Amino acid sequence: MQKNRIELAGYIAARPQTRFLPSGTKVANARLGESYRYTNGDGKTVTHTNWHNLVFYGELASIAETYDKGDNIEVEGSIQHRNFTLVVVSPRTVHEIIVHSCHLVAPPRGPDT
Repeated sequence: MQKNRIELAGYIAARPQTRFLPSGTKVANARLGESYRYTNGDGKTVTHTNWHNLVFYGELASIAETYDKGDNIEVEGSIQHRNFTLVVVSPRTVHEIIVHSCHLVAPPRGPDT
C-alpha cells in the first residue's frame, strides 16, 4: 500500500496570498517554518528551520485567509512536486504541501496567564 501523507506544525511566515483559478476555485499559498535544535560537535546549540510551501484549495483557502504572520498552525496533507521552465532560466522543481486539513494551535501559556 502506498501513502502520500505528511503532518507539519509550525509558524506562518507571512499572511497567505489568495487568488482564484479560472474555474472559480479559491487558492491560498503560504509558507510554513518548522524549527528544531541540536547540539553540534563543538557543544554549541544550533537552530535549523525548514520551510515548506503550503497550498490551500476551496474552503481551506478561506480558512487560510484568517491566518497571520507568526500564527502557529498544524496541517495534514500530501506532497506534490511540479516541474516547470521559465523563459530565461533553467528548469525548476517546486515541492508543495497540498493541505487536506488545518487548524490554528493556541500559543503556549506562560506562568503569568
